[in-house]
Amino acid sequence: MVDRAKPGEQVRTSSPGSRQPSLADVAGMAGVSHMTVSRVVNESGPVRPETRERVLAAVHKLGYRPNTAARTLVTGRSGTLGVVALESNLYGPASTLYGIENAAREAGYGVAICSVTRPGRTSIGDAVESLRRQAVEGIVVIAPHVTAGRALAAVPADIPVVAVGGGESAPVPVISVDQYDGARRATEHLLALGHRTVWHVAGPEDWLEARDRERGWRETLERRGLRVPAVVRGDWSPRSGYEAGRALVGKRGLKAVFSANDQMALGLLRAFTEAGIRVPEDVHVAGFDDVPEAAYFNPPLTTVRQDFIEVGRRTFGLLEDRMAGGDVRARHLVPAELIVRESTGPR
Repeated sequence: MVDRAKPGEQVRTSSPGSRQPSLADVAGMAGVSHMTVSRVVNESGPVRPETRERVLAAVHKLGYRPNTAARTLVTGRSGTLGVVALESNLYGPASTLYGIENAAREAGYGVAICSVTRPGRTSIGDAVESLRRQAVEGIVVIAPHVTAGRALAAVPADIPVVAVGGGESAPVPVISVDQYDGARRATEHLLALGHRTVWHVAGPEDWLEARDRERGWRETLERRGLRVPAVVRGDWSPRSGYEAGRALVGKRGLKAVFSANDQMALGLLRAFTEAGIRVPEDVHVAGFDDVPEAAYFNPPLTTVRQDFIEVGRRTFGLLEDRMAGGDVRARHLVPAELIVRESTGPR
């Protein structure tokens, strides 16, 4: 198909198998200069409204896609953020990544993701360098491990960086859900039901979130002057929760259990059922995360909800401040919410 832009000038629209339309093609169809099209697509200068509309109509009709590298050279901005993420299908890290992507997309940014299998100083550093080569404007590091938190000290100072997790000593701004307070709320809830103590199925020791949840549970019992049972540790999986449940069966005074995540709580419920221990009639159980399936466990699980969309929004907002030249190094906490269901109450 041929469209006439100006007398004597022809511009072809794109079709399957043809070359991609260029900026010059848009200029020809709209009847404007190459520079005017550049100003419109890069939002880099004043253009009359009627001219802008004509250029945008040509962009749409031709299916023109701006060249990212060229746009970066013109504007000094790539419109892309980088995320260093743990290669994991666990609910927490995956939902954190989704929350960040959602906030960036709503603000008009693309997201480049660099995954690491084993977080550490070298792997985090390599991932950050890989993203810098892609001309990202800022970087978010999802740092749930102790080693990942320490690796933040090696991040170059010439690019804005924000961490999700990373611990209190991280050298960059940190956003996280208040894991300690969430664990405190769950433990207080179980104690309010009349229990003399609460057992804890903890997450892996090298996870910062597991440490904060364990500390919240432990210090809540200590403040009350109550016995602190020995921790039974898992690896976040239902299997490890099942094994923890089998280890807890027969423990004297076992009436309440706080699991550091919902997946381990699922395994715990299975082990108790096999042993003839009824939940909630014999033992009360609470988890952490509020995975989508938690309301459909048998019984529905009392748990602590993390607002990952809010984590993403605050992370993006803080990164924007950093990209604008702000020098904020505070730790920002997103409140956790206790969701009470039948695993700690009557059916």
